[in-house]
Amino acid sequence: MSSHILAGRLAQAIEQNRVPDLHAVVAVRHGHVLLEHYGEGEDFKLNEALGHVRFTPDTLHDVRSVTKSVVGLLYGIALADGRVPEPDEPLLRHFPEYPDLAEDPRRAALTVEHALTMTLGLEWNENVPYTSSANSEIAMELAPDRCRYILRQPIVDEPGTRWSYCGGASALVARLIEKGTGLALEDFARARLFEPLEITCSEWSTGEDGVALAASGLRLTPRGLLAIGRLVLEGGRGIVPGPWLARALRPRVRIDEGFHYGYQWYVGDTWAGGFGNGGQRIHVSPDLDLVVAITAGQYDRADQPTASIVLDEVILKGIEH
Repeated sequence: MSSHILAGRLAQAIEQNRVPDLHAVVAVRHGHVLLEHYGEGEDFKLNEALGHVRFTPDTLHDVRSVTKSVVGLLYGIALADGRVPEPDEPLLRHFPEYPDLAEDPRRAALTVEHALTMTLGLEWNENVPYTSSANSEIAMELAPDRCRYILRQPIVDEPGTRWSYCGGASALVARLIEKGTGLALEDFARARLFEPLEITCSEWSTGEDGVALAASGLRLTPRGLLAIGRLVLEGGRGIVPGPWLARALRPRVRIDEGFHYGYQWYVGDTWAGGFGNGGQRIHVSPDLDLVVAITAGQYDRADQPTASIVLDEVILKGIEH
């Protein structure tokens, strides 16, 4: 497949205004760059407007909820070090500062895996804009103690039975990493994941308390995002333990037909991926030996089609042809 063909397909989609707010896309197949494009447009760092940005290979970009998938990889690294609990361990055992919550037998039955798979069964709503305190993730960040806020939410489902999108689950996973390693999440990530991958440019937005936002705060360049995807494609490369990666990418809870969740990663029949608000995407397809990283600016919109059109109609259909 000629990279010229894919570049032509993308240029046509841009000309037809079918991929608005596309900021960047990098695709690598068989170890070679198949497509690399940088656009321009309005951008944000969470809710802070950055104005009109011309994107380059070195421009940092919010990856939003792809952050969660990176946290899932970091958990595996910490687990191999013996620093964090196994997934089947009770969650509240590792939050002894909340003895009152552990007195509730249903809450005491929550496990680390329930957090890793977003099956905590807690009341949680992220279906309103991330500019509103009615959004549970924003309410969590406004709370004086984010972990307590998450863990005290009413139980509305039997834990482990139903996937329910929950940034709080990722915050709990990250807190276990920080407790176990004694390092801030961003420092552990830099030393054990980013530097070994030669990702030299990254930022991690923090809450008012200075703690990294584990659900949505990571900023990477498109090539940095791609490097995370290539690591997954290549079985962890000894940076993330291969056995953990296999566990993380196993379909554990059904979201929809052919669409499942593992440990902080989405899993399809032939792919694994990370998704972020606005059109941030890592797509890993082992069958095609393909990794795609996309950044876009369709934040908080009900419909965010750009990343899917770039992936499905430009790249995947282009490869098929």
